[in-house]
Amino acid sequence: MDDSNRQDDSEKIEQLEGRLAELENNWKRAVADYQNLQRRTAEEQVTFAAFANQVLLRELLPVLDSLEAADRHLNDEGLKLALKKFGEVLKDFNVTEIKAQGEVFDAAKMEAIESVSGEQNKVIEISEKGYMISDRILRVARVKVGKGEAKN
Repeated sequence: MDDSNRQDDSEKIEQLEGRLAELENNWKRAVADYQNLQRRTAEEQVTFAAFANQVLLRELLPVLDSLEAADRHLNDEGLKLALKKFGEVLKDFNVTEIKAQGEVFDAAKMEAIESVSGEQNKVIEISEKGYMISDRILRVARVKVGKGEAKN
C-alpha cells in the first residue's frame, strides 16, 4: 500500500471518528432533552392536578359554610358526622383554615369588610372563614376589623 492510500485512509478514519463524535454528542443531547421533557411533563401534571383540586375545593367551600351554619342552629348527629368527614377530606388535600379571630389583620390572607369598635387592627369577628391549600390562599377570610374605639 502506498503512502497516498494510507494518507487517504487515515483522513477517512479521522472524518469518520469526527462524524462518530458528532453523532454521539447529538444522541447525548437528544437523551438529555427527552429526560428534561419527561421531568417537565411530570411537573406539569402535578401542577394541573393541584390546580384542578383547588378549583373543586374552592367550589365546595360555600357548601361547607352552609353545613356549618346549619350545625350552629341544629343539634343533629348526622350533620356533625358529615362535617367531621368534610374536615377530614379537606385535611387530606392539605386545606387548613386561616386563623383570624383575635389576630392582627393580614391583608394577604384576609379581606376587611367592615371597621367596628374594638382593638385597632385586630380581627374582631369572622364573617366568612378563609382557607389555605398548602402554602397558597384558597379563599381569603372575610373579617371585621377593630378601628381602635372601645366597645360600648
